[in-house]
Amino acid sequence: MFLAPWILGTAVILCCVSWFLLGRRRRRQGEPPLENGFLPYLGCALKFGANPLEFLKEKQKKHGHIFTCHVAGKYIHFLTDPFSYHALMRQGKHLDWKKFHFATSAKAFGHGSIDPAEGNTTENFHQTFIRTLQGNALDALIEAMMENLQYVMLQSRAPKLQSNAWVTEGLYTFCCQVMFESGFLTLFGKEFNSNNDKNLSSKQETERAHILNALENFKEFDKIFPALVAGLPIHLFKSAHSAREKLGEALLHKNLLKRDNLSELVTLRMFLNDTLSTFDDMEKAKTHVAVLWASQANTIPATFWTLFYLLKSPEAMRAATKEVQSVLESAEQSVSLDGKRISLNRKQLDNMPVLDSIIKEAMRLSSASMTFRVAKEDFTLHLENDFYNIRKDDIVALYPQLLHFDPEIYADPLTFKYDRFLNEKGEEKTDFYRSGRKLKHYYMPFGTGIAKCPGRLFAVHEIKQFLALIFSYFELELVDSNVKCPSLDQSRAGLGILQPSNDIDFRYRLKCL
Repeated sequence: MFLAPWILGTAVILCCVSWFLLGRRRRRQGEPPLENGFLPYLGCALKFGANPLEFLKEKQKKHGHIFTCHVAGKYIHFLTDPFSYHALMRQGKHLDWKKFHFATSAKAFGHGSIDPAEGNTTENFHQTFIRTLQGNALDALIEAMMENLQYVMLQSRAPKLQSNAWVTEGLYTFCCQVMFESGFLTLFGKEFNSNNDKNLSSKQETERAHILNALENFKEFDKIFPALVAGLPIHLFKSAHSAREKLGEALLHKNLLKRDNLSELVTLRMFLNDTLSTFDDMEKAKTHVAVLWASQANTIPATFWTLFYLLKSPEAMRAATKEVQSVLESAEQSVSLDGKRISLNRKQLDNMPVLDSIIKEAMRLSSASMTFRVAKEDFTLHLENDFYNIRKDDIVALYPQLLHFDPEIYADPLTFKYDRFLNEKGEEKTDFYRSGRKLKHYYMPFGTGIAKCPGRLFAVHEIKQFLALIFSYFELELVDSNVKCPSLDQSRAGLGILQPSNDIDFRYRLKCL
């Protein structure tokens, strides 16, 4: 009766011992220091996942500026010396930046491989994003986002804003709804034509209901995104799987073709899907789900943190509001509620160094992105003062939060300082030092090198537009001015901007204009 459990337990122990003796990687001569961890397959994954920053600080103190960790079946070489980051960027011959991203996208979003080598498509996705998110294309996105933000803030949410009474809401909830709805309309257009539609109001309400339903599906899917990146199958998460499929259905080409004012990004992606890929209709739609996720997953929490720190810092709020008012006056833009909307172009938004500094500081404190490169072959990685042997299929990674929280680079690094990225002239500061040497890499929430986020310019402009409009149209304050800063949700470490562990109540009302 008790024999089977005893045999099973013995077998498990023997398997663990066998792995410990035979399956663990052995450090070879010339390789970085190695941390295997004690758990088969997982290695250091649990300790790393609990608090990546503290884990890496501990290993950095123990091993120096480069070390290897076994994490969930992968061997990751963490490079922590910012003066050696450029060495990693120069290793294009030996390191592949696309392989990890292609595999992650296919796993998470459920489409076929987007690696041209796999034969499903010949589209160069990175070039598509550069072409449609930067340069002249950015101007059109900024114009559309400005219009949609004001529609969402002033018309879509109008029932909440009547009688100039204070509205109390969660700050993250507010940022999530406003940025998602505005961003969705900007990229994927509208179901109605606002110029010649007799049933406009009714269609707007229906449209908003559809987008808010998409938001709920987005949040359900996004909750388990870290698990999908870690390799767990989505079928383990029934509600998230259902949510992803519903998002895909909404973004089928046949549904997108019914919408007006599609962005150049989505229009081009639809064309390239149809002409260069062998994807079926749902797989094509899921590549659009990937675009939707990429456009929202980091922008929403970045918007939250920026506005939260502003509400906690009266000095920062005064400086930001003064700058916005100055730019509006220079542009001869007046703020009113009579239907005339504010219009700020790219050049005017770029002339906001205070907002730039505030956004950078908020993102410095909340970003936990990770830069990955996969070794194409065995090779020797030459750093500034050393060289190390790297094995094929190993990952070389940068974890910029180590840089962002380095007290030698950023004095009092855990404190929000709105002018940290401004020089004595009130212009952008680019001189940051470590060990007396000027750093080339000191701020990296968007990654670095060729894989740097192609949508970073639009993301920053979106947040600036959001803030400029919030300051112009609303009075706002925290319900509890002494509320503590929420902690960072570490479950998303490595994916970008971390979400707050809890929401914060604030209240707002329309200004008497």
